[in-house]
Amino acid sequence: MTKEEILLANQEFLFPAVFHYYKEPLVVARAKDQFVYDADGNQYLDFFGGILTISVGHCNEKVNAQVHHQIDRLEHVSTVFATEPQAALAKRIAEVTPGGRLRKSFFTNSGTEANETAILAARCYTGSAEIIALRHSYHGRSSLAMSLTGQSTWRLGGAGSLQPGIVHAHNAYCYRCPFGLSYPECDVRCARDMEDVIRSSTSGRVAGIIAEPIQGVGGFITPPREYFQIVAEIVRNHGGIFISDEVQTAWGRTGGKWFGIEQYGVVPDVITSAKGLGNGLPIGLTVATPEVADALRGATISTFGGNPVVATAAKAVIDLVQEENLLAHAAETGAYLRQGLEHLREKHVLIGEVRGMGLMQATELVRDRKTKEPAALETAQLMEATRENRLLVGKGGVFGNVIRISPPLNIRKTDVDQFVRLLDASLAQCAIHAAAG
Repeated sequence: MTKEEILLANQEFLFPAVFHYYKEPLVVARAKDQFVYDADGNQYLDFFGGILTISVGHCNEKVNAQVHHQIDRLEHVSTVFATEPQAALAKRIAEVTPGGRLRKSFFTNSGTEANETAILAARCYTGSAEIIALRHSYHGRSSLAMSLTGQSTWRLGGAGSLQPGIVHAHNAYCYRCPFGLSYPECDVRCARDMEDVIRSSTSGRVAGIIAEPIQGVGGFITPPREYFQIVAEIVRNHGGIFISDEVQTAWGRTGGKWFGIEQYGVVPDVITSAKGLGNGLPIGLTVATPEVADALRGATISTFGGNPVVATAAKAVIDLVQEENLLAHAAETGAYLRQGLEHLREKHVLIGEVRGMGLMQATELVRDRKTKEPAALETAQLMEATRENRLLVGKGGVFGNVIRISPPLNIRKTDVDQFVRLLDASLAQCAIHAAAG
């Protein structure tokens, strides 16, 4: 198919809800390592990684070698049979989870399914149905996951599609504090407000809380270090468990640790993940303590969960991250990236804040740093400029004014230098456009 035929087929045969970046959708033809190539052969430096999914580079040769070997042996049998790849992956995951407590895994196909499984397990374990989620969160595209999500943009189907028994507490969006306070003088009031949320908006006994250590779609909103310690203690005091949604933050993404929640010194009862675990192959993971996992009584299946080919790829990703010391590399290179972004903030008034951890960084764009008026239109213009400069980044945020940056964990500092140059040029183009009226 030609590029024009691909775009026409997209318009004619796909749900219109399947949106694309840019005024004219970018047709991607192939990718390798840190680069993506469009249908015209243009090369782009990829600093978004398929929404934080390409963890060790596009078409990683070591991972794909394992996939090629497995795909010729066994492609599929479903979870009603035991296979070595699924068992080996579950064992490997238990070796790296925090605190040595999360040891039992259930595999599915996506982060949405992983979160569905986690909520079900929490309700079975506690006997309560009430769940706390956070404002500005994103947990997937099913009816339950949209009900958990704290953004109206991602809640489709109207009020009738939202499920009862879910309340949304304040998250720690320090740049736009809902209480009008400043950290650390605020004493993390947003976290301590959890007590009042449970007392006033629930029956007083909850099944648990589900939270992203860093809110992805929300714009890489990064809480203070104390936030989750306070929140987890309050929720557990009211009978609930702590579910860490690590669909975007796991496997070294935040630098120095396997999981984002480890940056906060909290050991959750359940971790969900997806994306970077498969490096592009579809996988969902719910890993829990034995007590929580054992509470999910009865029989259940996942036809494609734990698929031998995908499980092989996921284990290869974990092994590669460890063998190449990418946890430390992500921390070091992430700090280097952060330094470059802070330099751009000093240079470009459009950047209101830089935030994130490791190789999960973001810039929130504002029209005025004092009023913090969101620069949504300018963000859209910047996205077009980055495309022109052959750079791929993500967009997000509650107001659509955040640039999300998440390159592969094995990115080099020279790639970061190139990224900063390209983003600098793109920001300069936006400034010229604004000056021209």
